[in-house]
Amino acid sequence: MSAATLHESAVDVLTEWRTDDAAADSLRHTTLAFLAAEPRACLRESAAGHITASAVLLDRGGRHVLLTLHPRVGRWLQLGGHCEPDDRTVRDAALREAREESGIDELTLEPELLDAHTHPITCSLGVPTRHLDLRFVVRAAADAQDVPIVRSAESTDLRWWPIDALPDGPEGAERDALRAMIDRADAR
Repeated sequence: MSAATLHESAVDVLTEWRTDDAAADSLRHTTLAFLAAEPRACLRESAAGHITASAVLLDRGGRHVLLTLHPRVGRWLQLGGHCEPDDRTVRDAALREAREESGIDELTLEPELLDAHTHPITCSLGVPTRHLDLRFVVRAAADAQDVPIVRSAESTDLRWWPIDALPDGPEGAERDALRAMIDRADAR
C-alpha cells in the first residue's frame, strides 16, 4: 500500500459513481477537486481534511443494519473510520473497518459507492478538520439473529437494528441519512 494507491482508488470510486442527486454530485466534484489538490488526502495526517471509509452493514436479508454508538459523537452511526497505511484501496478500508468494528469475518462489500458525506470533526489529530466519508454497502453472510457481533474498543455499544425501527431519542441515529442509504442499497 501507499498513499498513492489509496488516493487513486478514491479518485476511481468517485469518478465511477453515478448519482441523480444534485447535492451528491456537487459533493462528488468537490471531493475530486480536493483529491486533485492534496496527494495525501486519504491519510489522517492531512489536517485540511481527509477521506474516510464507512460501511452500511446489512444482514443477509437486508432487514437489519448494524450500528455503533460512537463514543465521541454520542449517536448511532454506520461503521467506519480512517483509511490506514496498510489499506490498498478505500474499498479495502471500508471492509476492514466493518470487520474490526463488528467482529464479523464473513462480509461482502458491494463495489459501487453508495453515498458520500462531509462533516466537520475534531478527530484523532486533535484539531478541527473535515471528514470526506465514502460510504459502501457491506453485507453479512447470514441474518442478524445468526451473526454474533463483538463490540470493539472504538464503540460504546454495537447493535443490529431493524431497518424500519432505527434508534430514536438523544442517542438516536441520523435517521434520515441512514434511511436514505438503506433505501438506495435496497434499490440495487
